[in-house]
Amino acid sequence: MATVILVRHGRTTANASGVLAGRTAGVSLDDAGRTQAAATGERLAAVPLVAVVSSPLERCKQTAAAVAAAQQGRPARLTDKGLTECDYGEWQGRTLAALAKEPLWKTVQTQPSAAVFPGGESLTAMQARAVAAVRRRDAVIEAEHGAGAVWVAVSHGDIIKAVLADALGMHLDLFQRLHVDPGSVSIIRYTSTRPFVLASNTHAGDLSWLAPPPAKRRRSRKAAADAAVGGGAGPSPAAS
Repeated sequence: MATVILVRHGRTTANASGVLAGRTAGVSLDDAGRTQAAATGERLAAVPLVAVVSSPLERCKQTAAAVAAAQQGRPARLTDKGLTECDYGEWQGRTLAALAKEPLWKTVQTQPSAAVFPGGESLTAMQARAVAAVRRRDAVIEAEHGAGAVWVAVSHGDIIKAVLADALGMHLDLFQRLHVDPGSVSIIRYTSTRPFVLASNTHAGDLSWLAPPPAKRRRSRKAAADAAVGGGAGPSPAAS
């Protein structure tokens, strides 16, 4: 079982000004966003990553570069269109304050599965292609690097929320209950039995426990795919 660390890009000039950037080109991290990206990279430095995969948009590539730069090794650097931002169509580039007055806003908030952005994509289609991209990449990485491999996917808020909702078995209509901040870390481990959501929207804390244990300490694939009845003992520190 590989493990995917979902990282939302750091804060951007659009985030700070309340604008829905969408797929607008040239939207970069602001000073706070660069600080967030660097901090996330430092936090992940204790985890030997095999790959850092990014949405093709600039803000994600900047964040991915900060994550990769903090690694002692040289993780593969890739982009994946499946991780790109939702196509908000005619909503792109408008302020959130103005969009909140649109009739569609209530649908996005209360029944996202029915939301289709004018001139863009539906949230249902967004979730389907994002989940497919993450699961496909995860399977490839496990096949190439083994069950203990850890990789990063740098993407966008709604994309990560949709992937988390799928892993949690939540209907898309409930995904607005999740929150994913700029620079945050969420973690999923996919198994043959079910996905395990190990973390959601975290900003601090030791992640060294994600480092793969020595081969002699690894549990069997079947045991690792089962849920620990009673909660289990949790992960051991990587250094122990």
